[in-house]
Amino acid sequence: MATILVVDDEEPIQELLRFNLEKEGYRVRVAKDGPEALGAIEKEQPDLLVLDVMLPGMDGLEVCRRLRLNTKFQQIPIIMLTAKGEEIDKVLGLELGADDYMTKPFSPRELLARIKARLRRLNIPEDSEAMIVRGELRIDINGFRVLIRGEEVELTPKEFELLRVFAAHPGKVYSRDELLERIWGYEYHGDTRTVDVHVRHLRLKIERDPSNPEYIETLRGIGYRFKG
Repeated sequence: MATILVVDDEEPIQELLRFNLEKEGYRVRVAKDGPEALGAIEKEQPDLLVLDVMLPGMDGLEVCRRLRLNTKFQQIPIIMLTAKGEEIDKVLGLELGADDYMTKPFSPRELLARIKARLRRLNIPEDSEAMIVRGELRIDINGFRVLIRGEEVELTPKEFELLRVFAAHPGKVYSRDELLERIWGYEYHGDTRTVDVHVRHLRLKIERDPSNPEYIETLRGIGYRFKG
């Protein structure tokens, strides 16, 4: 039974999410602000975090930033909620390491679908490669480890899935919509910015020169291709 921490200072939102999540069989914990959330995560590491951006005192963006800087909690999937609906908030959340975002008011059914997609384990066939080696890049599928030029790099779950898909099929061109459907596991209503953000993060971690990538190539107007 997965544990989900809901961080929101609005009690109606807390109760709405608790009701719907518990109905699906999840254990639910609730925090009303940033410090309480960080304390709850330290005490009982949840499997996923639903995190509101607009919190009193320490906002959700700062909570996200602190979690991604802590190696103990880097892998916890984070779905951010924002009432603003402004592009800058969404992009900033993704830049700080959030896996997804939704704008209030939101559909509980859609949020549940996104949560299930986040919690779904890597769908790796039994006959797939346990270790993918492409040049100086090594991907240990079972160990969830990535080494580039002999040094291990820390990836978020979605970055790891994205890199695995690319590296398993070098030369194959993936459109942004295809990557969204394949990796995120649901329709994203045409908003492909999250793919671009995750690709940019990947390049910063594995490329010598992210502006001139050796591995992940952009095909303007089409999508991405792994060159290695």
